[in-house]
Amino acid sequence: MADLPRRPRTLGDARTEAEAAFKKVTAKVAAAPPKQNVAPGIKEQVTLRLDQDVLEFFQEGGPGWQDRINEALRKATGK
Repeated sequence: MADLPRRPRTLGDARTEAEAAFKKVTAKVAAAPPKQNVAPGIKEQVTLRLDQDVLEFFQEGGPGWQDRINEALRKATGK
């Protein structure tokens, strides 16, 4: 008797594969969490690289130079 080629092994039967395919198609994608509203006046610490001459310009005015940079950025964004 000749050896017949074997059927490829599957990880599951047809029903299991169909259920897995159905779950994959119908599964709800988790929505990204809603972005929190930022209250006015709350500041966030960031790292920002500025050209030396720009930094010196704002620091020449003394204390409050970070607030002046923030105000200049607000004007640039139209807020």
